[in-house]
Amino acid sequence: MDIDVRGPRFGAALTTAVLAVALVTGSFWLLAWQTLAFALGAAGGVGRSPYGWLFRKAVRPRIGPPTEFESPEPPRFAQAVGLVFAGVGLVGFGLGPTWLGLAATGAALAAAFLNAAFGYCLGCEMYLLVRRVTVRAE
Repeated sequence: MDIDVRGPRFGAALTTAVLAVALVTGSFWLLAWQTLAFALGAAGGVGRSPYGWLFRKAVRPRIGPPTEFESPEPPRFAQAVGLVFAGVGLVGFGLGPTWLGLAATGAALAAAFLNAAFGYCLGCEMYLLVRRVTVRAE
């Protein structure tokens, strides 16, 4: 079943805010929260993430029914990519070196910002590239 394209973009906006604050403050716990959000989105799809739930319950009823849909697999893959970067960031902030936490969090922030501001999902594009490569290899 396809998903409302506005949901992942809303989630990316919240992710951008959370990662920006985590990056500026170096907050391990805030990054841990975002890592959990990525894990839930990767495991159950973006609709199962806390931001997907918030979009479904508080935002979508106020903005009307969707007019555009997308396949759920690319955003779910993007959540898994975000999970990897956030996990590496947690290692950097928790165990060191700090620059690793800053770099990984910054990379995740850049990707989330691109999606939130411009609707360009790097993780989704990676998913499509991987699909093209694996289909050709078969």
